[in-house]
Amino acid sequence: MIGYVTLDSNDIPRAAAFYDQVLGLLGAGRFMDSEPFIAWAVAPDKPALGITRPYDGKAAAVGNGVMVALVVDSNEKVDAIHRKTLELGGKDEGAPGPRAPEGFYAGYFRDLDGNKLNCYCWKQG
Repeated sequence: MIGYVTLDSNDIPRAAAFYDQVLGLLGAGRFMDSEPFIAWAVAPDKPALGITRPYDGKAAAVGNGVMVALVVDSNEKVDAIHRKTLELGGKDEGAPGPRAPEGFYAGYFRDLDGNKLNCYCWKQG
């Protein structure tokens, strides 16, 4: 259902260099690249992450109530990612553990810029 999530940036070249490397580790590459918008995905028909300058011309700021969720294939990976974010100076927003509905396991954190993310694993039935 989600096509892409967009995060604002005050420095597109710096943010693009960061996401080229980070999202490259997930097998994603740029599939949209035009001034002032860049998006990465593993395929054009799969969910993507994009960066852009704020439309209103004001400085980019962290959105209240906005969260990006990263899916992994095991609860152990959720634990490891959450632990690593805290080691790197991120803020705990909810320790890893089971959540409703049954089979949903997630850990919540904020990155160094204050953006809220979660990492989750979904095991049905």
